[in-house]
Amino acid sequence: MKLTPEQRIQLHGFNNLTKSLSFNMYDICYTKTKEEREAYIEYIDEQYNADRLTKILESVTEIIGANVLNIAKQDYVPQGASVTILVSEGPVVEVPNVSYEESPGPLPEAIVMGLDKSHITVHTYPEYHPNEGISTFRADIDVSTCGEISPLKALNYLIHTFDTDIMTMDYKVRGFTRDIKGHKLFIDHEISSIQNYIPDEMKKQFDMIDVNIYQENIFHTKCKLKKFDLNNYLFGYTKDKISKEEQEEITGNLTKEMDEIFYGKNIS
Repeated sequence: MKLTPEQRIQLHGFNNLTKSLSFNMYDICYTKTKEEREAYIEYIDEQYNADRLTKILESVTEIIGANVLNIAKQDYVPQGASVTILVSEGPVVEVPNVSYEESPGPLPEAIVMGLDKSHITVHTYPEYHPNEGISTFRADIDVSTCGEISPLKALNYLIHTFDTDIMTMDYKVRGFTRDIKGHKLFIDHEISSIQNYIPDEMKKQFDMIDVNIYQENIFHTKCKLKKFDLNNYLFGYTKDKISKEEQEEITGNLTKEMDEIFYGKNIS
């Protein structure tokens, strides 16, 4: 259903379709000692505290063109943070130039259009295994909107905002709206894959798997970094400070951790 702005379907009343994007990211680090693990968790907790996460979600709000109604945020002890923003339809000064083509969304400078009955949430989960030398940071972001524009427009910004080794994304369109003749519309835009909303230069860096149920308007994509520089995963030192054998062992442990998260199972 490719439509130009001039061919837009006339609706009977408000667009009642609910579009939900769940963006789940993982950052993995090798921490050899208890002190390194605790320092990594402290770094993550400072880097992604409730105030910083609030600024990120406010940028998402700007991209989807909504107004902030209420913000609830919390830093947790010993670690982690949560932010929830309730947003409403914002004033649209000019007629929005709506694009129905699958493409990466804008970065925060561009405001697309107004939405309402929407919310955006983020929760963080820093953790580490006490014996295996791997620390993992996970962030879950949910963007739920009601109206024409899909929250997928915020995906490009989210990918650029978080340092991520693994991404899992789910997109679902729920409910229905009606055209002026009363005909139900269960989706109002064309989509074949979440991958179409990820920039090409980013897709080249990841192995990607799709699981889509088109008849239910459910789309799932997960991504795992293809190659990585070990220096980016050592906390407080570089690989030239350790032996080749230890470099290989750490690389194997990091690869195993990423594979287990990506495939959703323990690997012996």
